[in-house]
Amino acid sequence: MYPFTHYFYIAASFVFSLLLCYKVIPSVIQLAKKKKLYDEPNHRSSHTTVIPSLGGAAIFLGFSLSILIFSNGFMIHELKYIVAATIIMFGLGIKDDIMEIAPKTKLIGQIFAALVVIIMGDIRFTNFHGIFGIHEINYFLSVLFTVFVIIVVTNGFNLIDGIDGLASGISGLCVASFGVWFFITGNYEYVVLSAALLGALISFFRFNVFGKHNKIFMGDTGSLILGLLISILMIRFNELNVYPDFAYAIQSAPAVSIGILAVPLFDTARVMIIRIKNKKSPFHPDKNHVHHRMINLGFKHAAASVRIMAVNILFIVVAFSLSNIGNEALLTIIIAMGVFFSWLPSYLLKRRDKKQAEIQTA
Repeated sequence: MYPFTHYFYIAASFVFSLLLCYKVIPSVIQLAKKKKLYDEPNHRSSHTTVIPSLGGAAIFLGFSLSILIFSNGFMIHELKYIVAATIIMFGLGIKDDIMEIAPKTKLIGQIFAALVVIIMGDIRFTNFHGIFGIHEINYFLSVLFTVFVIIVVTNGFNLIDGIDGLASGISGLCVASFGVWFFITGNYEYVVLSAALLGALISFFRFNVFGKHNKIFMGDTGSLILGLLISILMIRFNELNVYPDFAYAIQSAPAVSIGILAVPLFDTARVMIIRIKNKKSPFHPDKNHVHHRMINLGFKHAAASVRIMAVNILFIVVAFSLSNIGNEALLTIIIAMGVFFSWLPSYLLKRRDKKQAEIQTA
């Protein structure tokens, strides 16, 4: 296939997804309002009015149709399994957004979707890249570890979906990072997949952040789909770099992956630790996320999201810039940065509260 043809499918996938999602979202909003399918504010919400929460349906439609139509120029053996798993996540999310389902049921569905991708599509981690002296891993451990990673990443994106623009903005950064690397290394089939997802995310971001009368949330439908698809991009990124003996290969792919997904991974780890420390279930909902801290500091949704995205961009730049120093060294730097930026908003809140207390007692 000639390079121009590659570029055509990539551009067409992006534009088609962007335009389709942009046109579909107003209809989804009208349907949600007519059927009263709202996200009701509660004690954990950062919004005060009812907002339609079926934006994930538009993301699903834009991505799925785009990748099915414009992937015909590439032989993507595993595509049907990726789409099948995406449909499973869509079903889980849409039911949870409308009726709510038990956490255990949702987890079982996520594991099933992951297994479809792993066993049928053979998309899985096969190598630890020398971390802790481990390279190739056996099939059972490969499946088990990949399921774990997909579940963690999927729920990480689900948990950061708390303020306008954050989940879609961070997802867009992750997809763009992997997509650019796939492009410069000639893995065009995954560039098309990345382009289709990025187009849908940009359209959703516009309505989620800048919509006044047409505002919408992605709901669990969107965050579950995003978590699954970004997990797949991460797995392929790592697998293609098992033997980094080609141009633009990444020497420390696992550490770089963690850097790209820094915000959802470190925020999830942080809130889980806090919940366990407080003798609560790790899955017990609360308002301890970084974005909650940012709102408490006085930032509006867009301002908080932009700042958190800027931090994630910093992680991405550091990860790629230092990718040749080895996994252990880069992981140490990434973890240190993660701990610092996870702790910083809480520190600023405590300092502000202390100053206010001093003023009141003066």
